[in-house]
Amino acid sequence: MQAAGSGAKDDMRQGPAMTSRSCDRDVITEAAACTAHRRQNYKGSSDRKVTGMYESWVPKLVDALYRREPHSNVIVVDWLQRAQQHYPVSAGYTQLVGQDVASFIDWMEETFHYPLDNIHILGYSLGAHAAGVAGSLTTNKVNRITGLDPAGPSFEYAGTSVTLSPDDAEFVDVVHTYSVGTPDRSIGIQRPVGHIDIYPNGGSFQPGCSIGNTIRLIAENGIRGIIDMDQIVKCSHERSIHLFIDSLLNEEKPSMAYRCNSKETFDRGLCLSCRKNRCNTLGYKVNKVRGKRSVKMYLKTNAQMPFKVFHYQVKVHFFAKKNFTVTNQPFLVSLYGTKGQSENRPLTLAEMSTNKTYSYLIYTELDVGELLMLKINWENESYLPWANWFNNYAFDVLKIRIKSGELQKKLIFCPQNGKRATITRGKGTVVFVRCNEHSNKKKGD
Repeated sequence: MQAAGSGAKDDMRQGPAMTSRSCDRDVITEAAACTAHRRQNYKGSSDRKVTGMYESWVPKLVDALYRREPHSNVIVVDWLQRAQQHYPVSAGYTQLVGQDVASFIDWMEETFHYPLDNIHILGYSLGAHAAGVAGSLTTNKVNRITGLDPAGPSFEYAGTSVTLSPDDAEFVDVVHTYSVGTPDRSIGIQRPVGHIDIYPNGGSFQPGCSIGNTIRLIAENGIRGIIDMDQIVKCSHERSIHLFIDSLLNEEKPSMAYRCNSKETFDRGLCLSCRKNRCNTLGYKVNKVRGKRSVKMYLKTNAQMPFKVFHYQVKVHFFAKKNFTVTNQPFLVSLYGTKGQSENRPLTLAEMSTNKTYSYLIYTELDVGELLMLKINWENESYLPWANWFNNYAFDVLKIRIKSGELQKKLIFCPQNGKRATITRGKGTVVFVRCNEHSNKKKGD
């Protein structure tokens, strides 16, 4: 292998001494600040390393790719000088970078008859659009392009000739992790630009990337924490890369995403279906489903690797003798299953009204297996012990219906004691156990 610095472009035009006999797959990564990286069947030594100036995630991604595909070639595109300009200038340079990469791919195909079915281009931020340009300019289509939080400014309303789009490869999947704010001012592009567009945690602020974490970082690490603040600032944007790395390293823990019309609908737990390709795996082993229109998918994630969580829809009907409505109520939910337990998961119910049925989403990073029991605790809104004296809110519940997204199973839970359970704010925990559709059913219910 030969690691090249700023002269990588000239080396590509001459063509590296490469044979394709052991190349199971080529991965070309559009990194904004890094160096060219080649496997041992390119000229040079057999050591695997990345040298020069690059973002800290580059060697992590390269290493993860080799761990998953040890006989692959990984090529990291160096466009550091172009990427360090004023943002509008760097955004314009994505066209030239894409042209260079397209020329290199065409050269590989013509010189070595290298099959484009083996080529997968990864692009992060501006690099995602450079990857799209490259895919659109190759003589024949490459197999796959993955866009990792494609940049938003200058691209939100741009045409498909300058942005990543479904036409740029046989399959295009996109992960959106920082699409917040008004369109074209969002760090990550908000609109779908692939065959499948996945929005972890709604595509906005990611777990572990809050202002609170920034303050904690400074408190724990002092000056070093202040130096590392840029990592927090770009935390959500860069999370797209780490989610992809997670999919490479934790093959046995794939993160599942679910087709849904909106973040709000998903957060109500209404989209946990896998029928007719309505769910898919985030990252490397995504199911390559190509439709006429872009498909938007959502999921929740953990704050750190492994990012996989388990999703549950909770559906409940509230009864009460008096008609009343409360909003933004804090609950703690504990799940107990055949493999373990996940206790005191916080859940805020946006609304609860008498004689209405509601659906909510809860999730846990622990695999509890098949659910057997759950406990629900309606917490006080206030820390003052006398706060509920004048408004002692309570609802009766007959059954709770739960659907597991990962297991695709629907279960019913009944009160452990009696036909009905009364859930009262600030009055302790209520237990529900697994039952069947007709448990506790009687005339008049």
